[in-house]
Amino acid sequence: MPRLGPWLGLALAATLTSTTLSLPHAAAATPAGRDRHEHRHDHGPTKPAKPAKPPKPVLATVPTLEARATLSADFLADGPPSGALASPGNGRTGPFAGQVVPGFSAVVEDRDGTFWAQPDNGFGTKANSADFLLRIYRIAPQWETANGGPGRIDVRGFISLRDPDRRIPFPIVNDATADRLLTGADFDIESLVRQPDGTFWVGEEFGPFLLHVDATGRLLSAPVPFVDGASPQNPAPAGAAPRIGASRGFEAMAGSRDGRYLYPTLEGAFLDDADQRRRWIYEFDTRAGRYTGRRWAYQTDDAANFVADAFTTRDGRLLVLERDNYDGATAVTKRIYSVDLRRSEPDGFLAKELVVDLLKIANPAGIGTRTSPGAYGVGDPFSFPFVSVETVVQLRDGRLLTANDNNYPGDDARVPGTPDDTELAVIDLEKTRVTPNARTLIGHRGSSGTRPEHTLASYEQAIQACADYIEPDLVPTKDGVLVARHENEIGGTTDVSTRPEFADRRTTKTIDGRSVTGWFTEDFTLAELKTLRAKERLPQVRPGNASFDGRYAVPTFDEVLDLARHSRTCTGGPVGVYPETKHPTYFDSIGLSPEEPLLATLATNGYDGRDPVYLQSFETTNLRQLDRRTDFRLVQLMDCSGAPYDLVAQGDPTTYADLATRRGLQAIGRYADGIGPCKDLVIPRDASGRLLQPTDVVRDAHRADLVVHPFTFRKENQFLPLQYRRGTDPNATGDLAGELRAFLAAGIDGFFTDDPAIGRTVLD
Repeated sequence: MPRLGPWLGLALAATLTSTTLSLPHAAAATPAGRDRHEHRHDHGPTKPAKPAKPPKPVLATVPTLEARATLSADFLADGPPSGALASPGNGRTGPFAGQVVPGFSAVVEDRDGTFWAQPDNGFGTKANSADFLLRIYRIAPQWETANGGPGRIDVRGFISLRDPDRRIPFPIVNDATADRLLTGADFDIESLVRQPDGTFWVGEEFGPFLLHVDATGRLLSAPVPFVDGASPQNPAPAGAAPRIGASRGFEAMAGSRDGRYLYPTLEGAFLDDADQRRRWIYEFDTRAGRYTGRRWAYQTDDAANFVADAFTTRDGRLLVLERDNYDGATAVTKRIYSVDLRRSEPDGFLAKELVVDLLKIANPAGIGTRTSPGAYGVGDPFSFPFVSVETVVQLRDGRLLTANDNNYPGDDARVPGTPDDTELAVIDLEKTRVTPNARTLIGHRGSSGTRPEHTLASYEQAIQACADYIEPDLVPTKDGVLVARHENEIGGTTDVSTRPEFADRRTTKTIDGRSVTGWFTEDFTLAELKTLRAKERLPQVRPGNASFDGRYAVPTFDEVLDLARHSRTCTGGPVGVYPETKHPTYFDSIGLSPEEPLLATLATNGYDGRDPVYLQSFETTNLRQLDRRTDFRLVQLMDCSGAPYDLVAQGDPTTYADLATRRGLQAIGRYADGIGPCKDLVIPRDASGRLLQPTDVVRDAHRADLVVHPFTFRKENQFLPLQYRRGTDPNATGDLAGELRAFLAAGIDGFFTDDPAIGRTVLD
């Protein structure tokens, strides 16, 4: 007989043996005293679950590349030499025999198929850009489309920004000349709005200022200073401390269709803002020539991200381009969101909806593969993985255009060692009918087979691979904030061991009865933890992942939720979250109970029991307590051996093997909605490692109304059953698809995998 005595009695009675947690009730609360599973478990003898109906096809938006054109990175426009002090890069060293065109930070559509395209200040700083002339170029893309085409950008002319009427009240580089041509040492121009009368408003970053120029580039009035602070590059006499970081001014600016209002947007956070994810969108009245006093808060996915551009689609609605500071394979965020200035979330930030993830654009026609063979991200899917993606425009036909600033000569996202060309891409938001899969694909710690686990990069990879859920393991910081780490000991997953300032934090603790030495999240504040960078946990097994070491921060649970709720699955639905609370008995014992912040963070982000959320744990007591407080679906994890530590601590002999019996699963069904068994509990292996026949776990779980999501499916030989290994190298890739097919045939409802791209291929 299974040794379920005390635990079985408690589970079947649905009672608690310890003090009830004081958990947030929010939208997920259940009236006290009512078992949310009553309707499922008071129906007499258990019966086999009815087969689920096949999912119906749904319409999903599939961003699709429709046209592309490039301008050689080495193109030089007419004019004096430039780049004498530019930083060398990719085999190029200034000065260059003409005016460099270092990509485009802003683009405006004209009515004849041409565009006005504006580079920034040239080479990045005041100190190295005095020989770079500020211009707005007129360009004519000769598009490459599905029907062919050259795919080049023709430069047909330019207007030069200048101040012959001496409107600028401070010295400029060409102060003594008649034309007073403006340079990259005077202003860092970044954003551009064309008015109905043909004049241009330009947003820049050194002040930051707004500049108004006529159709020929002549400055019409003095630069308009920002009302809420200055950057350290502001030419005004030193006064109050800068509130805006260097080059963090008006990277983005939209304009109302009637030309009345501008919406300049700060690229970065105010230096004195406690929330470094907050960016501000301001309103400027062009008729009155002043700021209106209205502003809106926008929250970036990560504190290090930038707001790179904005475009008004209709009154009150803006497209916002958000980017990180990575390129190529390291890029995580190159996204176009939609916001409505009339709609904010309870926390005061604008509600944002994903429009396009520029790192995954369908390209069935193979646009670019002929003109840029072998370039990173040029294929199907197509990726726009540049550091400085800085343009979003909704064209008159409704399609979207984006462009890059190539930071010449330094960026090399497409071909390492070769400066990036300037690119324009046109994207159509096609509606396609797709059929969701009945099985659930869970990105285990994200896509931890391709990026260091529990990073936003790993979760983003899982979403791109069409995972239905992303799974963060959660541990608290010293100040009670939940962060995503596999364990609270972080010596193996961050660079903390290389940080001399934290050397004295190394200690030994007893966690769930085991002695563990290292550095622990509960000994660090969130601010301290955010200074660390993630690294690959299994560098010998996954050396490719180790190449990303030192790049990504440790994300909070709130940041993971933000990424999920602002993303969409490949079938157009919301991306689910599947958090696991780690070591709840231990954390309860030191006053850092994880359940309260877990539910509070979910509630703050607007989640309730109707949303795609599973809460999981290897312990039982916290799940029974959560069952009394929330309608979120709960999953009992079961390891291959051992026992839930909460039961061990209580002296209860129940093991995971006991939980996997028919009686054990019936007991679990009193408080949970599913099980997450070690995959060996579903299909065991013989002594040689070969899969045997399936056990009765899936059948018995289904009879108890429990879904079955086993863990963990990995592609390396050392994790695979014998018949699916390929070769003798334990770290080589084996036949993960074959193993998954065997488990799917056993009737599982979904699975955790480090390699969701392979999992999706099998499900499809």
